[in-house]
Amino acid sequence: MTIGAERLARRMARGCEFLGSEVAILAGAMSWVSERNLVSAISNAGGFGVIACGAMSPDLLDAEIAATKALTDKPFGVNLITMHPQLFDLIAVCAKHGVGHVVLAGGLPPAGSLDAIKGNGAKLICFAPALSLAKKLIRSGVDALVVEGMEAGGHIGPVSTSVLAQEILPEIAEQVPVFVAGGIGRGEAIAGYLDMGAAGVQLGTRFAASTESIAHPNFKKAFIRASARDAIASVQIDPRLPVIPVRALKNAGSDAFTAKQREVAQALDEGAIAMGEAQLQIEHYWAGALRRAVIDGDVEHGSLMAGQSVGMVTKEEPVADIIAALVAEAAHALEKRTA
Repeated sequence: MTIGAERLARRMARGCEFLGSEVAILAGAMSWVSERNLVSAISNAGGFGVIACGAMSPDLLDAEIAATKALTDKPFGVNLITMHPQLFDLIAVCAKHGVGHVVLAGGLPPAGSLDAIKGNGAKLICFAPALSLAKKLIRSGVDALVVEGMEAGGHIGPVSTSVLAQEILPEIAEQVPVFVAGGIGRGEAIAGYLDMGAAGVQLGTRFAASTESIAHPNFKKAFIRASARDAIASVQIDPRLPVIPVRALKNAGSDAFTAKQREVAQALDEGAIAMGEAQLQIEHYWAGALRRAVIDGDVEHGSLMAGQSVGMVTKEEPVADIIAALVAEAAHALEKRTA
């Protein structure tokens, strides 16, 4: 083992032990993309795959977990969305299959969900877009955190990864494993965050156009052609409609989302729908728009959720090659350092 590889193994040891993987690279959960094929490929290549449950019903999730288990005997996790109306049924499905890690996205865990997940013996990972929230989540008993900056694809917060990492890692990295996410496309960045105290990293965009990804060839081509500046955040048009910004490649679908917000806001004005229903409509809009792009290949009107690291996606390649390159780059970066 080279000096760099040994240093990298040492810095990733905590994250690997927590995840049960060979490298502390957690896969970002991407709706329609992070399914059995990609998840098993990432876990088989030494990383940690995560199924994106998204709007799936409990039956669909049940089938997806079973199918993933048929393709890998390595650990993988499941990402659940807090606002899913059947959240507790989905937690029960994860328990039935003995899923070891549940990633909860979309705000603070609803009452009882934390106990339900941990009571089944699973480890709970949550997102912390601010230091105050990170501390609150640790107090409530989460096992690990993902600190995700605004460079990421999909739903994003307002602060960049580099700033969040500086704010949060020195304060809490010793308390629970912290995975840094958002805009990570090369191993040198991984080495930097590990040196700052991260237990590992989370990547999504780099895997979206991999060989094992079931995404439509048009979707993959759009990623390969795009530069960082093409991945833009959606704009919220009505302050009463707290739409979490979404980062995606600019296309006609981005404009359609603005129109959709206007339509939902008007329905709110007219008292035709309640606030919860309004937010759910927005979520369902994204799920449908994503499917059009990922599965049907409609890259004009569908949603091309991508992080700013999309500029570093230059070809379609196997997951194992992507992970090997990231690990080699990180080891090389650490080899050049003195300690």
